[in-house]
Amino acid sequence: MSPMTDTDTDTDPRTLTLPLLAEALVVARRRMHGTVRVATVTHEHEQIVDEALTHERVEIERVPLGRTVDAVPPVREEGDTTIFPVVEEVVVVERRLVLKEEIRIRCLRSTERHQETVTLRTQDAVITRTEAVPQPAGDVRPALGTERNLIQEPSP
Repeated sequence: MSPMTDTDTDTDPRTLTLPLLAEALVVARRRMHGTVRVATVTHEHEQIVDEALTHERVEIERVPLGRTVDAVPPVREEGDTTIFPVVEEVVVVERRLVLKEEIRIRCLRSTERHQETVTLRTQDAVITRTEAVPQPAGDVRPALGTERNLIQEPSP
């Protein structure tokens, strides 16, 4: 026996087929128009800065000597002190160099803790979307200010 086909049921007087409802699918695309607004919000908060600060100060000491020398002594360093000799010529029956004084320069370094309250700012972006509404074809409005128009098309 062969399987039964639709044409076999049409010829069978006992079977009656009535069409009730038929659905049809229509696919269309529409442009949707909506806006997205981006605004920045600045937040401030206090923060303590605790940092070591280094200070240098120069101390100058003049040391009178009054001693006779044969030549100008060179600039020299003794530890953290730099010594600059100062000489003068004195006319006597003979000419002699007299070491009049030394200028001693020493660098002193100190460290102290420093605390200060500073204001720091952060920014957040707040994004607000408006409802997308259908637009007629070819209607695209320019963006104003921080608003930007977005055109959404349905995906295929």
